[in-house]
Amino acid sequence: MQHIRALVNDEFNQVNKLVIEQLHSNVPLVENIGHYIVDAGGKRLRPLLVLLCAGAVGPIDREHTTLAAVIEFIHTATLLHDDVVDISSLRRGRATANAKWGNAPSVLVGDFLYSRAFQLLVALGNMPLMQLLADTTNTIAEGEVLQLTKAGDPTTTEEAYFKVIENKTAVLFAAATKGAALLSTQPTNIADALYRYGLNLGIAFQLADDVLDYLGDPQKMGKNIGDDLSEGKPTLPLITTIQRGSDEEKALVQAAITDRNAAAIDAIIRAVQRCGALEYTMERARHYANEAEQTLQELPSSQHKEALLRLCKLAVDRDR
Repeated sequence: MQHIRALVNDEFNQVNKLVIEQLHSNVPLVENIGHYIVDAGGKRLRPLLVLLCAGAVGPIDREHTTLAAVIEFIHTATLLHDDVVDISSLRRGRATANAKWGNAPSVLVGDFLYSRAFQLLVALGNMPLMQLLADTTNTIAEGEVLQLTKAGDPTTTEEAYFKVIENKTAVLFAAATKGAALLSTQPTNIADALYRYGLNLGIAFQLADDVLDYLGDPQKMGKNIGDDLSEGKPTLPLITTIQRGSDEEKALVQAAITDRNAAAIDAIIRAVQRCGALEYTMERARHYANEAEQTLQELPSSQHKEALLRLCKLAVDRDR
């Protein structure tokens, strides 16, 4: 990952600088919460994708760094709102903003970040890009609501699960990658190829995340094992266990989802491992990562393209 970031190090620093500048507010609490969540770090994968895709199709300019900041603000806003909805207390190894300041300030600062993102977007003056981001944020909101309706529902299908992760997670990856092409005035086939790249990469990334919820190191992930189960989220490992597990395992997982209770997490981890649910989920993750790789055939050879290909591997082969 360090080698990949090194390709766009100067531009990445510009993005971070712009993010800090745009957190300015006359209301101190807005700045305090904004800095708290942004300074927590994270992979910053989405803004990185903007820069790498821009570099893969042409020069990276100030407009691309602005778009990268826009994508980071939208992502950060969704994290603030997610943590309130999920009643989460830990993210990236420390207390969530809602645990520290309360739900109302977290939601309102999330709204501030959304609106600041669109202020920056308007300044770019690119109508196709504005349409893309407007549609994307609307789809993310729908994905959040869909996930909420499926929480605590052990009858959730694999198809419904994929719809949730596409809407809630993958579309922002796709907006980052296609958005870079739009700013570079690339032809439709390139813009569409990069959209598919981002969408498939985002799905692969989320599938790997759902496996890490049962195998990952809490210290590295910055969250507790079984958090998704505590929130009643029927992720693919659980859906697969219900389909493939013994009657006892099926009942165990169904009860845990319905009750939104991770008390039996050790037994559930054994169940998802025994029936091959984690292997199946990783197979699906690698399938989507391979699909993402294939879409890049449209691009000319470059270091930036190689970095995008490398990200397909890193998205699924990681421990956090």
